[in-house]
Amino acid sequence: MPHFTIEYSANLDASVDMAGVVEVVRKAAVETGIFPLGGIRVRAIRCEHYAIANGAAHFGFLAMVLRLGEGRDLAARKQAGEHVFKALSGYLDPVFATSKFALSFDMQINDKQTSWKRNNIHEALKEVPT
Repeated sequence: MPHFTIEYSANLDASVDMAGVVEVVRKAAVETGIFPLGGIRVRAIRCEHYAIANGAAHFGFLAMVLRLGEGRDLAARKQAGEHVFKALSGYLDPVFATSKFALSFDMQINDKQTSWKRNNIHEALKEVPT
């Protein structure tokens, strides 16, 4: 259940291909080898209303949160997180070079006692070669 949720300031629309962002994150998540392919979800949510720092309209942000299930040790989570963040940060290098921009990534572990799921994608992936 690796679910990546990206919130971003609307002023990035002119300079960032969000379809590219979600694909970079998805690919990097797969490359880590610790997430089940059928559970990976990446979504980007445009924030029309936001305020950053001193309120300057040209400041931008992208904040990503990963929610994942229990069962991975800290070393594996850190290694995977660093890999995903490096890929995303590299993709966004042009934004850092041309504007004032804040990027963040936080990982949260869902308590299995209070997390319910239903998914038939895993079985479909077994049936179709990737």
